Amino acid sequence: MPQDTRGMPRVDDRRVLSGIVHALKSGGRWSDCPEHIYGPKKTLYNRFRRWAERGVWERIFSSLAGVERVPAKLFIDSSCIKVHRTAGGAKGGPAHGIGITKGGRNTKLHAICDEKGRPHVLLLTPGNTHDAKVAMLAINAAPPSEYLVADKGYDSNALRSWLIERGTTPVIPSKSNRKVQIEHDRQIYRQRNVVERMFCRFKDWRRVATRFDRNIKTFMATIAIAAIVTWWL
Repeated sequence: MPQDTRGMPRVDDRRVLSGIVHALKSGGRWSDCPEHIYGPKKTLYNRFRRWAERGVWERIFSSLAGVERVPAKLFIDSSCIKVHRTAGGAKGGPAHGIGITKGGRNTKLHAICDEKGRPHVLLLTPGNTHDAKVAMLAINAAPPSEYLVADKGYDSNALRSWLIERGTTPVIPSKSNRKVQIEHDRQIYRQRNVVERMFCRFKDWRRVATRFDRNIKTFMATIAIAAIVTWWL
C-alpha cells in the first residue's frame, strides 16, 4: 500500500478495502455502503479512484502474478462485458475500451491464467477487437511457458510460429476451414475449461459483469481488485 500520504492520518486501510470490495462485488452505489461498517462513502470512492489513477491496484495485482515461477501451462481467452448506458458518456469510446458490436456497446477482457485459474495477464480492448490481433501483446506480457492453450479463435500461422520461436508449444485446435489440419495435444486441451471458470469468478463481481465506469483506468482497477481477491482465494 502507498505510504507517501501527507496531512491527516488516513482511514484504516483494511476497513476501506472491505468497503471497496463490497461496492464492486455487489454493484451497488457507493452511497449504499454502510458507513458504520466501512466508513464515509466519500472516503471509499476517493481512495478507489485516486489509487486507480495512480495504478496502485494494477501494481498490487502484478506483484501477485509475478510472485511464483512461470507455470508450465498458460491458458488464454477473452470475454465480452456489456457496457451500461451510464458508462457511455466518456469522450473517445475506443480509447476507453468501448466498441460497438451486434449486441451493442461492449468491452472485451483478454486474460491469461495458470492451471489453478489464477490470472497472470489482463488486457482491455473495445468489444469488436478480434482475439488474435492482441494475442501476442497479451502473451508477451508473461514469461514464456512450456505450453500455451487456446481455442480455435487463436488459430493463426503467425501466432503459432511466434510461440514456437519463444520456446512455447501451442495447444490450439485447427479451424474447420484450414486445408491442412494441425494436430494438438488433446489431453492438455481438455484442461482449457480452467480459463472459463476464471471468467465465471470475474463475472460474480457485479461491476465486472456489467461495466458502469466511463474511464478505462477506473474499470481496469475494478478488474485488478477482482483478480487480487481471486489470487487470495
